[in-house]
Amino acid sequence: MKNKRFTKNDEGFICKNCEKAVEPLIYSSRNHCPFCLHSVHADIMPGDRLNDCGGILEPFLTQPDLKKGWIINFRCLKCGAHVRNKAAKDDNKSLLIKLTNPDNYKKR
Repeated sequence: MKNKRFTKNDEGFICKNCEKAVEPLIYSSRNHCPFCLHSVHADIMPGDRLNDCGGILEPFLTQPDLKKGWIINFRCLKCGAHVRNKAAKDDNKSLLIKLTNPDNYKKR
């Protein structure tokens, strides 16, 4: 049986890091806060919400990609997993740029 690699799952939420209200995206699925870029470790495959970790995903590095736009690299503060995701069009651009500096990566 073939697994789907992406499940559209786009709902508004309150960010667990900065506590701001986050609206859903119309053109895709949002999985992180556009203000502080933090997320919750909730997916095994994008959008499936099957991961029971529930830890905060902290952005530690962003990488510009000519085809995909910005790629955000996250580290789970609970289990230590690393996750990558595309940035949304309305994400905090100054924070995306700030996180391109690899010196921002701190081992925990």
